[in-house]
Amino acid sequence: MSEAAELEIMAPEAAAIPVRDEDERLNRAFIEAIEAAIADEDQPKLSELAANLHEADTGDLLETLDAEERAAFIRLLGNDFDYTALTETDEAVRLQVLEDLPNEVIAEGLGDLDSDDAVYILEDLDEEDQAAILEELPYADRAQLKKALDYPEESAGRRMQSEFIAVAPFWTVGQTIDYMREARDLPDDFYEIYVVDPTFKLLGSVHLDKILRTKRDRKVTSIMSERLDAVEATEDQEEVARRFERYNLVSSAVVDENDRLVGVLTVDDIVDVIQEEAEEDLRALAGVGDEEISDSVMTIARSRFVWLVVNLGTAVLASVVIALFDETIEAMVALAVLMPIVASMGGNAGTQTMTVAVRGIATQELSARNMVRVLNREVLVSMLNGVALAFLIGITAWIWFQSPGLGVVIGAAIIINMLFAGLSGLLIPIILDKFNVDPAIASSVFVTTVTDVVGFFAFLGIAALWFGLPF
Repeated sequence: MSEAAELEIMAPEAAAIPVRDEDERLNRAFIEAIEAAIADEDQPKLSELAANLHEADTGDLLETLDAEERAAFIRLLGNDFDYTALTETDEAVRLQVLEDLPNEVIAEGLGDLDSDDAVYILEDLDEEDQAAILEELPYADRAQLKKALDYPEESAGRRMQSEFIAVAPFWTVGQTIDYMREARDLPDDFYEIYVVDPTFKLLGSVHLDKILRTKRDRKVTSIMSERLDAVEATEDQEEVARRFERYNLVSSAVVDENDRLVGVLTVDDIVDVIQEEAEEDLRALAGVGDEEISDSVMTIARSRFVWLVVNLGTAVLASVVIALFDETIEAMVALAVLMPIVASMGGNAGTQTMTVAVRGIATQELSARNMVRVLNREVLVSMLNGVALAFLIGITAWIWFQSPGLGVVIGAAIIINMLFAGLSGLLIPIILDKFNVDPAIASSVFVTTVTDVVGFFAFLGIAALWFGLPF
């Protein structure tokens, strides 16, 4: 047998199956190979395929598999399964996996994770399940995770990693380097060394590049940065993410109310926060709450029903306005044909302004300082677009119904509704924010109501006056 043939026989079949396609989706052949290994209870084959996957790939794979296959997948992989993959799945999949696994198995898996990843997995469980899993952990790990879970949801304390490197102010650079070489309980990845006093109060930080470039006999206090970008453990994660973005941070110390060092946040955690907050705002604008792609039919239906009911109420209000002009519409049927155009254009314009306003509030770019300037800009934009659209739809209505007057009426209504759309799209999110109501969630309903009511009233009212029709 030739050497090439021997190598072909020795080469694992799994190595020939790419994990992802060119479009970065999981390869269908790879998924089918995983499913076949699970069905056959082929542990060696499954380990060959999946033991060395990146946690992000494993997370995507878990979301692709059926509920029954997920538990079997984890059971067959055993110690080769990286529980960090659960941080890469959506909440519904994560909870289903945790429900199917014994508490002692979960505890063993969490024991190998960084504290921030372990907290991320535990925080969605109810208190009873949290307590049962924590009881299976060593005391030191249990105390560390309990402390993190005591911080508010979506706070820096929930996101922080409790593993960090802190040294005394009298240490030299040489002592610090020797400590990092010899200590066994250091975090896997770190970017800064923190300097603390005997009570663990944060004094400063030193970037690793400074440590490597400085002579061994110099004290760390001589090269540490006293301008600290530390964040409080109770600070909202969105505010922390904004600080990372503003100052281009790679990591940041986390302190308690007494300025004692309790953890560290790194940029990989903040990237997740930015993505979550963006998704949350996007879903809120559409009124779909915090639903996930893997949620059940009833869960999604309940999540959407509330805002659909609110929309139903606002739609009834718009219908009441139309009912006020029922005789006007009966006298001129063309009005019924053109009414949706006025409301639709106003709704789209209002949504555009509202989206910009909600983003400006979320990023703190829109404030009392520049509100008047932004308001003036939106009024001018609304007027310019309103006049241009009024001309187009006015000409269209004139030609369509052979009525110059109808073109004037719908043009005037478009201008009025576009103006109100710009104003409401900006002012409604600002007002809601002042009353501590999330503008991303509630703005769209009110903006749509304003544009519908104003659009119908302006169009039908002007038509009645112009043509002398009955109200």
